[in-house]
Amino acid sequence: MPLQHFNFIMFRLSGEIFSCEFDRSGENIASAGFDRQILLWNTYGHTNAVMEIHWSRDSSQIFSCSADKSVGIFDVKTGERTRRWRGHTGIVNSCQVARRGPELVVSGSDDCTVKIWDNRTKEAVSTFENDYQVTSVSFSDAGDMIYSAGLDNDIKVWDVRKNQLAYTMKGHMDTVSGMSLSPDGNNLLTNSMDNTVRIWDVKPFAAADRCLKIFEGAPHGYEKNLSRPCWATDGSQIACGSADRSVVIWEVESRKILYKLPGHKGCVNDVDWHPKEPIIMSASTDKTLFLGEVKPTKL
Repeated sequence: MPLQHFNFIMFRLSGEIFSCEFDRSGENIASAGFDRQILLWNTYGHTNAVMEIHWSRDSSQIFSCSADKSVGIFDVKTGERTRRWRGHTGIVNSCQVARRGPELVVSGSDDCTVKIWDNRTKEAVSTFENDYQVTSVSFSDAGDMIYSAGLDNDIKVWDVRKNQLAYTMKGHMDTVSGMSLSPDGNNLLTNSMDNTVRIWDVKPFAAADRCLKIFEGAPHGYEKNLSRPCWATDGSQIACGSADRSVVIWEVESRKILYKLPGHKGCVNDVDWHPKEPIIMSASTDKTLFLGEVKPTKL
């Protein structure tokens, strides 16, 4: 199991980094965090830490959520905020963009709600009430389901059309800090403060026990950061940051750790895979972004 990182590029920022993502071309990067900025351009669009960011499908906009209780849209060319949704009454921990259909945004908050937003309206188009704070959200591939998770350890699956809870996936023993839908839309990847990363079967007619695989090796620390996992573009590998300052990469089929990449000097909060190349990006509380090539590993 190689321990060296790879050839890497480092970006140093002015605050802890909570979220990072490549656009679809792989040529542009967005990052955000404690300093309230969304980079790689300079704009102060939020008045508190930016918790999560995502590119629009055409890479012309960035969607963000913040500890200032808002969800926003920013124009990439001008750096200006074009939409600010207010409706949550607590920190907005997570947001995600629908893959298909209208470019809807889902958000999850400490106010124990999940909301869906449409750029054509000023108010949330749907709200789902939860019993505990929500720390992570995602759309299904078709956009007809919402996945949410938080302090109650469970993953809730909400039916958007019926506006009700469809089913719950249980198994994690602590707060779910992040989630990511697989490239084919059939599986959901989750990371939890119980120190496990899990893959769930989210196909419509899957078996009752939807937990397919459990991965270990990326522990959480006392900071309890919302560390988010990601998939390789072909779905064969997964990655997640760790409180031990490393990026852990597993092979999905065997569940073996392929890489445990050092370099950061603080908790790794977010990771993202380049859409076209074997390159992974990591964001840390040490105020740095690492970009590096993951070389093929002979097993």
